[in-house]
Amino acid sequence: MNIKFLNEYAKVPTRGSSYAAGYDLYAAIGEPVTVFPGTTVPVTTGLAMEIPEDFFGAIFARSGLATKRGLRPANCVGVVDADYRGEIGVILINLSQEPQTIEPDERICQMVIARHEQPALVEVEVLGETERGAGGFGHSGVK
Repeated sequence: MNIKFLNEYAKVPTRGSSYAAGYDLYAAIGEPVTVFPGTTVPVTTGLAMEIPEDFFGAIFARSGLATKRGLRPANCVGVVDADYRGEIGVILINLSQEPQTIEPDERICQMVIARHEQPALVEVEVLGETERGAGGFGHSGVK
């Protein structure tokens, strides 16, 4: 997959192990950025990517940042489409009670490259029956 460095702070994404599904993305910033409790801050990765056709990049929280510091992507999961060529950024939200500082070169999220399908949409009058039917939130849970 082709990547392009957009600033002097950008780093090649890394995987924590040979079994890791995601690539860690780094803060491509020249100085620390503080995220105050309950606020969001955009953080650049300094990268643009050429994701292959029929794939997308899913941006997820890093478990360590989320559990230890209360930081995660504000939109929970970001989507980077294959035809997007702009800079990949992450909007981090601080859900903790303390200010959190993002340091230059800190791992800020992980991106999983995944294949997706594009089924044709067909308007119908009736949908097929299932055991669950139209049961909504919590309907399939344990009673």
